Amino acid sequence: MELTTRAVHAGRDDLVAQGLHAVPLDLSTTYPARDTRAEAERLHELGTGADIPGLPVYGRIGNPTVARFEQALAELEGCAAGVAFASGMAALSACLLAVAAAGTPHVVAVRPLYGGSDHVLTTGLLGTSVTWATPDTVRESLREDTGLVIVETPANPTLATVDLRKLADACGDVPLLVDNTFATPVLQRPAESGASIVLHSATKFLGGHGDVLGGVIATSDDFARRLRQIRFATGGILHPLAGYLLLRGLSTLPVRMQASSRTAAALAERLADHPAVTKVHYPGFGALVSFEVTGDPHEVVGAVRLITPAVSLGSVDSLIQHPASLTHQVVDPESRADGGISDQLLRMSVGLEDVDDLWTDLSKALAMING
Repeated sequence: MELTTRAVHAGRDDLVAQGLHAVPLDLSTTYPARDTRAEAERLHELGTGADIPGLPVYGRIGNPTVARFEQALAELEGCAAGVAFASGMAALSACLLAVAAAGTPHVVAVRPLYGGSDHVLTTGLLGTSVTWATPDTVRESLREDTGLVIVETPANPTLATVDLRKLADACGDVPLLVDNTFATPVLQRPAESGASIVLHSATKFLGGHGDVLGGVIATSDDFARRLRQIRFATGGILHPLAGYLLLRGLSTLPVRMQASSRTAAALAERLADHPAVTKVHYPGFGALVSFEVTGDPHEVVGAVRLITPAVSLGSVDSLIQHPASLTHQVVDPESRADGGISDQLLRMSVGLEDVDDLWTDLSKALAMING
C-alpha cells in the first residue's frame, strides 16, 4: 500500500477484530499476574531487551499503546522494529550508550547537527568520543573502535543535505545513524539508502501539533533489542499518552508534510527576492526554510505577529527562531561557523497557514530591518 494509506492504518490493523475504532489508551503503571514464577521468568527476558508478546509487567519496561506507535513508525520507515523514548535526545542517548557498552565508543559525526546532539557528542557525557568529519572524510575518520556514524539530513538549521547512499557505502560495516526529523518518512526513508538506524525527534512533525514530547528509533531487530535493554535500565520510555498522540499524528503526517512543503517552497522563492535577505537555504523539499538577513535577526523574530516566535518545529502553526542564540547556543561559535550556522541565520518551520498570510507577516517583519 501507499505510505499515505499505511500512515492511517499502521498500528491499528487489529482494531476491527477487537470491535474498536479508536486506539486504546493504556495508562497502567503495573500489570498484575498471579503466577509469580512465570512473571519472574518473563521479567528476566524483558530485561535482556527481548520483545515478547503479552503485557510488559511494569510501565517503565513497555506499554501497549506505545508499542503501537513503535510498530507504525518502523513500518513507515521500512525497518524491522521501533523503540520509543521520552524525547529525541533520550533516543540518541540510548544509541550512544549502546555503542559505548559494546566497546565501540568512538563516533564519527557530520556537522551541522541539532545543537543538543552536537553538545552530547562534544562533551562526551555518555562515554563516547567524537571525530567531526565532512561527508567526504567519513571513511578516513573511521577507527577500529568506531561504533556509529551520525548525520542529519536535511541538517538543522542550514538544511544541508547528504547523499545517503554514498555515505552508507563509506561507512562500510559501521552503522549509520540518520536523524530524519526534518524530512520524515514522507519525504525520505534512510533505511532504503543503507542507513542502519533512523532517529526522530517525534516532538516535531510526527506529533505535528506542538503538544507532545517524544523520540523514536527505527532499526533492526538486533539493535532494537539493545536499545530496549538500555531503556529497561535507564527508564527513558515514552509516556502512553504521548504514544497515543504520536500515533494519531502519524495518520495526518503525509497530508501535513505535503501542504507545508508547498508553502515552504513558495516562501523560499519570495525570500530569495527580498532586499533584506542575503541567502536562502532550501533544499527543494520539506517544510523548513532558513535564511540570512542583512540586519538584526532578533528584530525580525520580535516583529512577527502571525508566525510563532519559538524554538522547535513541525507544528501546524509556523514557528521562527534564531539558531545561534537558542537551539545551537550550546555549540561554540567556531564550531557553529564550521557547520555554516551564521549569526544572521533564521530558521522557519512552515505550518498550515495560507502562504499569502505568512508572507504578509514575514515581509512586514523584514521591513523592520530594511528601513
